[in-house]
Amino acid sequence: MTDAEHSSLLQKVQDTESPVYCLMATIKEAKGILGKDVSGFSDPYCLLTVMVDEEQRRSTQAKSKPCKSVVKNANLDGIYQTDIKKQTLNPIWNQTFIMEFADMAGANFHLEMWDKDEEVSLSQKLEEIKTLDSLRRMIKDAKKEKGTDDFLGRISLKLQDLHCTEDCWYNLEPRTETYPDRGQCHLNLKFIHKSRDGTLSAGRSAYINYCGILQQFVQAYISKQQSSAPWKGELCGEAQVLLEQYATQNDLSPFLQDLAKWVAYSKLYQSLEVDSSVLLQQLTSIEYHWHQQELPYQQKQELGDSLHGFLQYGLCLVSKYRDIFHPTPSSTPKLHTLLRILVQICKTQAFQKLNPAQFELQEEVIDAVQSGTEDWFLVKKGLHQPMTKELSEIVSALSRLINEVQEDIKHNKDVYNRVFASAVQVDVFTVVYRKFDSLLAKEVRETMSVMEGQMEQPLAKNLFPVYLSLQKIHKDKAFLQKRGVLELTNFHEEFREALPYWLHQAFSTTQDRVERAVQVDQLQPLQSGAVPIKHSSSAVDLVSCVQPICQLWEQLSWPDPEEAFMLMVKLTEDVCKIVVNYCKILKERVRVLTENSEYGSAINMLCVVVNDLEYLRSVLTRLPSQLNWVGLKERTQHVIGERQFHNTLHSQLQQAQDILNKEIRSALHTLGKRLNTDIETHVRSMSTRKRFPSKSTEDVAAPLMRYLEKELQYMNENLVQENFNSLLTPLWNNSVTILYQVATQTQHQEGLMVYCQRLSYTLQCLEQCFHAEGNGLPLSTLHSVEYKMLKAHLTHNSLSSFQLIEKFFDKKLTDQNVFRGEKYGAVTLRVSYNRSEQKLRVEVLNAVNLLPMDSNGFSDPYVQLCLEPNHIFPEVEPRCTQIKSCDLNPLFEEVFDFMISLEQCRSPGACLVVTVLDHDTLRTDDFEGEAFLGLKNIPNVPRAKEDNEDSENFQPDAEPAQIRLSLMHPKPNEDNILKLLETRKGEREAQMFVKKRRLREKQSQENNQP
Repeated sequence: MTDAEHSSLLQKVQDTESPVYCLMATIKEAKGILGKDVSGFSDPYCLLTVMVDEEQRRSTQAKSKPCKSVVKNANLDGIYQTDIKKQTLNPIWNQTFIMEFADMAGANFHLEMWDKDEEVSLSQKLEEIKTLDSLRRMIKDAKKEKGTDDFLGRISLKLQDLHCTEDCWYNLEPRTETYPDRGQCHLNLKFIHKSRDGTLSAGRSAYINYCGILQQFVQAYISKQQSSAPWKGELCGEAQVLLEQYATQNDLSPFLQDLAKWVAYSKLYQSLEVDSSVLLQQLTSIEYHWHQQELPYQQKQELGDSLHGFLQYGLCLVSKYRDIFHPTPSSTPKLHTLLRILVQICKTQAFQKLNPAQFELQEEVIDAVQSGTEDWFLVKKGLHQPMTKELSEIVSALSRLINEVQEDIKHNKDVYNRVFASAVQVDVFTVVYRKFDSLLAKEVRETMSVMEGQMEQPLAKNLFPVYLSLQKIHKDKAFLQKRGVLELTNFHEEFREALPYWLHQAFSTTQDRVERAVQVDQLQPLQSGAVPIKHSSSAVDLVSCVQPICQLWEQLSWPDPEEAFMLMVKLTEDVCKIVVNYCKILKERVRVLTENSEYGSAINMLCVVVNDLEYLRSVLTRLPSQLNWVGLKERTQHVIGERQFHNTLHSQLQQAQDILNKEIRSALHTLGKRLNTDIETHVRSMSTRKRFPSKSTEDVAAPLMRYLEKELQYMNENLVQENFNSLLTPLWNNSVTILYQVATQTQHQEGLMVYCQRLSYTLQCLEQCFHAEGNGLPLSTLHSVEYKMLKAHLTHNSLSSFQLIEKFFDKKLTDQNVFRGEKYGAVTLRVSYNRSEQKLRVEVLNAVNLLPMDSNGFSDPYVQLCLEPNHIFPEVEPRCTQIKSCDLNPLFEEVFDFMISLEQCRSPGACLVVTVLDHDTLRTDDFEGEAFLGLKNIPNVPRAKEDNEDSENFQPDAEPAQIRLSLMHPKPNEDNILKLLETRKGEREAQMFVKKRRLREKQSQENNQP
């Protein structure tokens, strides 16, 4: 606007007739006023007027004496009075008065509150006296003139200090300080006018003018804004004052003001960026005023049209929410507020009254979302339209379109669904997903029908991303609130023709990568140090190469159970083929690298190969879990039997594992072959030494142990633990075999005992070496049958002849204890030992059930007592009882004393040999049987664990023990100890003992039994 135009308009305004200004005062209520009556209450009423300062001064000067009142006694026309409220201290009036004034300067608003007094009889007053205060009020009332009202308080306000509208509580002020607290009065004050000149706005209502002014102010404010932020409903201070004054002057109700703001702001929302909260605020105000005030017909129509129009515009925005409200933290709140506005519009009484037609917001929002989704899909389809009719280009276009849809579904699931659900209770994800389901299913069918019968490897490769994208979209159905039939359910059927190409592509790609990995592999451990990695790079590469095949199974997620089983069979077969082929090319790689290398380097490479194969075996072991065979078995249990499942998949895997195990055993055999040869050389070198070597047993075994320690340490450092243990087992078994062969082949050589002692010590050292304090082979593996045989053989051959004889009698004592029955009869003894006299007393009581040895059916028995072994009792002669003729149950009752020491009784193998013989005159006496009694079992002879004679078990006067011993016959050629003693030809004592025992075996009746 130019200055000239502004001056012209200003002149017109100044030439208009000035309006009549008024103050509209509403006396609402009061609280806490004084009680002036005898009852303690008052009958309050208010007097109010507007006075200028001069009138107030004249009214005051007219009084002959100071007076509390200003209004009551003023001689003015513009004095107004409220109703009288009976007997209350909290009166409520809600009365409105309009008071004109000429000029605001010097004008004051006055309000006085009085208690109305009426003439009451004395008896009535006496009835009202209930307290001392009531009596005091009656006395005070009697002093004043009759018919005089009591002053309760006053309010005086300068009009210049008031705003256009005031609504608050004011304190009632006293004229004196007698009762300073006189309560409060609630006033609503508003400046209005009368008889305004309407020439400048002829033909237009105040409401229309208000709307025009409001729109002008808003547009001017928004155009001057520096920031790009949306307008939040604020105006400059001058504009707000002018709008308030215009509304007040034209008596525009708050309802009409809010209606004008709603109409203006809702129109601005469609053209400018307006904060949605502004509209929400106006809707809330309209709903509040709708119950308070009736709108004119024209404004009702305007409100109805505005609400319905904005509702349609909002639904249009909702249909395009993807493009307008991006899924960002700054945009989605705007969409949420818009939806709240639409909900608020539908909830308002104004909309429900002015739009009687049935309007379901949720259905309208769903229709808008569906139509918007279809429009969006068609636009994206047009953008990704293939440039040519080549099949590869068509597939690429479909792939790009599906990716767009997949991204949009993700946004609706993660972002938009929360917005729609919280604002309008609409599951927008389900609405959008079902719409895309039908659109994509149709698009995929049309595209795949074009490619029918033309499938090739490149085309199948391009289709795989399309399948994966559809798979991800189809998996999102799990988030649908309501399940139903989906058109994409069997989308995999469209790709059945491409499936074999995908499998072949995965297999061939993996095979090529594995071959390249082996070609560059130098067969060196990947890492050494505290945490070594003992396999080579190709093993790691193989695992990473096989992993995509396992991922292919997860990506396909083929829904048909029977076809999924066949697919798993193919994938497992491919993995096994790759593993077997890896073994072949790895062996060839080893051969190439070790052709011209040193022996140590070749051994190291062979160790790495074994570790690679072991690593691969562990990978194959995890294959069922990686491919989730358990889940597949559950899916196919109604189609594929458990036996078929096991025979197919597990058999494939087992065949591959068998091949790996065979290759590992072969490589370990190669590693262990040289070790076995060297061990045998060291062991046999022990037998080539002199019969009585100058070196000790430890020195003789030291070279073998140093060699083993070095080699096993090297193998442990270069082999993984599983392979190292696998190498130890055959190496241990072979070492035991070598020791056993050497020990049994040299049994007739001189110096056998010393040599067996060396071998026994060597076996002990080997056991400790291979067990390694529990870190190596377990004892159950070490203690094999062959080991036990070797241990027993070396133990016996390492003993001296005397030790062997002691072992012989220990064994006889054991046999005596376990022998049951009296097949050859029994003999009864009473034995005791006197420590002080060092005397063993044996009383032969009787014998029973003896065998008849003579032709007359009887025998002539006697008992021979002999202390064995002879080298322990060299000076003790055998003793015999008297002969009992023709008696199979003879009674002897003869006592024999043997002078032997306690140490002799406690010696290993020390025993009393009781032999029953049949006396013959002309030939050798016949053998009836023999029994063995250990001297350690005789009373007063302490056990080996008892250290001295003061022990608790020692009883010097213990009663002799009566013992019944079953007679036994030895079995011929059964005792290994005798066989061993026979080989020691140069030892006279051994040969005499063997001769004596062989004689007994010849006399034994066990020799005659089958």
